Amino acid sequence: MFLLVYLGVQVLIGLWIARRIHSENDYFLAGRTLTLPMVALSLFATWFGAETCIGSSAAVYEHGLSGSRAEPFGYTICLLLMGILLAARLRRGRYVTLADYYRERYGSVIERFAIIILVPSSLIWAAAQLRAFGQIIAATTALQVTIAITLSAAFVLLYTYLGGILGDVYTDLIQGGIIALGLIILGVVTLKDFSGMQQIFAAMDPARLSFIAAGESFFQRMDRWMVPVLGSLVAQEAIARLLAAKSASVARNASYVACIIYFSLGSIPVFLGLIGPSVLPDAGDPEQYLIRLAERILPPVLFIVFSGALISAILATIDSILLAISALCSHNFVVPVFQLKSDKSRVLSARIVVLVAGLAAYVIALYGKGVYNLVVTASAFGTAGVLVITLLGFYTKAGRQAAAGAALVVGLVLTILGKYVVPFQAPFLTAVLGSALVFITTAFLEYRFSSSD
Repeated sequence: MFLLVYLGVQVLIGLWIARRIHSENDYFLAGRTLTLPMVALSLFATWFGAETCIGSSAAVYEHGLSGSRAEPFGYTICLLLMGILLAARLRRGRYVTLADYYRERYGSVIERFAIIILVPSSLIWAAAQLRAFGQIIAATTALQVTIAITLSAAFVLLYTYLGGILGDVYTDLIQGGIIALGLIILGVVTLKDFSGMQQIFAAMDPARLSFIAAGESFFQRMDRWMVPVLGSLVAQEAIARLLAAKSASVARNASYVACIIYFSLGSIPVFLGLIGPSVLPDAGDPEQYLIRLAERILPPVLFIVFSGALISAILATIDSILLAISALCSHNFVVPVFQLKSDKSRVLSARIVVLVAGLAAYVIALYGKGVYNLVVTASAFGTAGVLVITLLGFYTKAGRQAAAGAALVVGLVLTILGKYVVPFQAPFLTAVLGSALVFITTAFLEYRFSSSD
């Protein structure tokens, strides 16, 4: 009953906000009116998704700290770098999406090419959130996981379709508070017998406390760190919050605040996963470990609060992802191609793309191999070239359309080769370095040929 009421409140908020949406700018950027607390909490809630709770605790439960370097460590560094390198520059540009910057810097061909690369990554990430949502529903009800994922997808699509980013941010404020409360409660109750914790750590296999996996090479280790640190640096889901901030300084400072909150709360699921084999050796499916632990040690009322926290974490992420996909596809492709002029037609286009993206993510969620693996795949999928053309575009004057296009192609090809064809030890880093080298080389050739004309 609590779950139904909670989800119903989300829909009501979406309905309320929907009455205030009159333009594409309202739907995607909330009129650029977001204050520092709103941006910081929304950025935290957006980043704090299924992988932070369900995925990371499961990975650490199975493999120790080496199973989850991404959460919260890698993504915390990513948020910090986002504030240092991108936030203020992007906000000053008054873009609607990251692809707007590519059009301004490299031309419309690169704008569209980048969308083709960015959207699959976001779809995979959305699928991870849907799968985690389904796991929670399945663990707390009698429903099978497949049915739970289906119902979850239907609800999220309705909720996201209505509210746009303003509805997303308002609910993020509620959801972020519930996330913090639920995790803190579980952490405190677990630690109530501190002497018992000391005994658990004293008896723990030292390998569980190491970030280095058995048989892992230096290059493999670096690659697994860089995927979350750099692979998500150009994620439209987070950048949308920065673009909706009231000013460049708000965008930058909100990144730093979100970074601190994220690391503090993200460490709790990692800690609980670390002690998992000792406190709950019969957890069964690792992806349901955190839920089973809470169900066993928390009183019923507190367990309801914790379940709400997990749902909040997922809702705060998945609607952001679907909106990011919609912004890229609708604003940068559908609107210019079909020459949609009216505000009404642009908002309708944005909402239709949300539905299509949600259905695609649903299919991926049904057939994906685990929440954490989906998220890591999303972080690395083709983003190497996008990362290179963004940073080199901002911080150098070198490179035009040919350089950017070559970098995107090489980044995508090397990523696919390194992950699925040739067993590169560091597929993501190889793709980043290859993209950067091709960008610089092609930019030099562009300069030489333009100088000789």
